[in-house]
Amino acid sequence: MPDTPAPPVLVGDRPGSFPHAVLAERHPAIIRQVRDAFPYGPDIHRALDELLTSCTRGVIEALPADAHDRDRWRAWGLDDHAGRPWSEVPWLWAESYFYRRLLHAVGYFAPGPWQGIDPFRPFKLAELDAPATDEELAALDDLAARPAGERAHALLHGSLWGNRADLGFRLSDATAEGRAAVPGLVADDTDALWSLLPDTRSATGTLCLVADNAGRELIPDLLLAAHLLAHGRTGRVVLHVKPCPYYVSDATTADVVDALRRLTAAPGEAAAYGRRLWAAMADGTLTVRAHPFAAAPLPYADMPDDLRAEFAAATLTIVKGDLNYRRLVGDRPWPPTTPFSDVTAYFPGPVAALRTLKSDVVTGLTADTEAALAAAEGQRWRTSGTHALIQVRR
Repeated sequence: MPDTPAPPVLVGDRPGSFPHAVLAERHPAIIRQVRDAFPYGPDIHRALDELLTSCTRGVIEALPADAHDRDRWRAWGLDDHAGRPWSEVPWLWAESYFYRRLLHAVGYFAPGPWQGIDPFRPFKLAELDAPATDEELAALDDLAARPAGERAHALLHGSLWGNRADLGFRLSDATAEGRAAVPGLVADDTDALWSLLPDTRSATGTLCLVADNAGRELIPDLLLAAHLLAHGRTGRVVLHVKPCPYYVSDATTADVVDALRRLTAAPGEAAAYGRRLWAAMADGTLTVRAHPFAAAPLPYADMPDDLRAEFAAATLTIVKGDLNYRRLVGDRPWPPTTPFSDVTAYFPGPVAALRTLKSDVVTGLTADTEAALAAAEGQRWRTSGTHALIQVRR
């Protein structure tokens, strides 16, 4: 970590701040959308009402004594935070626990008819089946004729900018989808990333790809993985997803299956990618990992030993998305010029971040870049989703 003292973790207690808006506006909107998306019965409606009251005017409540993961959440700090207002605990923790309580409210973990039913699935499928997805997949036909280096660059940037496909983000910013994805890279370590994945045609190492969102972000992630495998830039890809529905659109194993089916059912080059990925799953060169820590309310600095060993053994770990970035650098208001390599020094192996900016936390900018962004946009650039970064720590 940096030699200078770390700033305190972000909390949502300041009206007008981005964390406060998430707790006060985004979470109630998510509850309303989930309620309307399914024909839930009165018990679930009451549970959702109670969650809405709790997260807007109440305090954090402990999990029931028979919850399957109660001990895990206690180890993650539940005993310290129970009984406190949501806005007074670390924002990362409060957000994560909101989704755990939402799954409890809709009966996701409990025996019964709603067990295992993803409350966000209608939103994910609607995005996956949208005309925009057809247009993006059709572009693969033109890309196929380009040199391999151009294809690699295009697929890397598709994975990067695919992070705009974030349903939770759109709930709090209705104009997000309509804004153009300007070529707004605030940091670009692309050359360093490719140097860790050289085009040797015979790589044997492992790439860990920590996914973020399902649907129109997960498909570009899978396309990038397929290209890296096909061109020998890595021998194996381990796709890390969430073990349960989380942050509205975060990818689970079921979402990986939906994405692969969407590819294989598409016309042209998209189907060829889908078949290659399906075969890679069958022969083990592409595997899916859903570690419990993927849905933990903690930074990656607190990762368990088994996960640390996996990342240490990888040639490179690519961390996708805004939430994973917050977990990677610590959910703190670092000065934007704080070196990315300093705040990720704890990570057990080489790590890269691909992220569209949708929250306040950012590191690794030059002073000139920060000044230019502030002059042009104030602080809007941090959360608008129109800027992105590619950062690498070898």
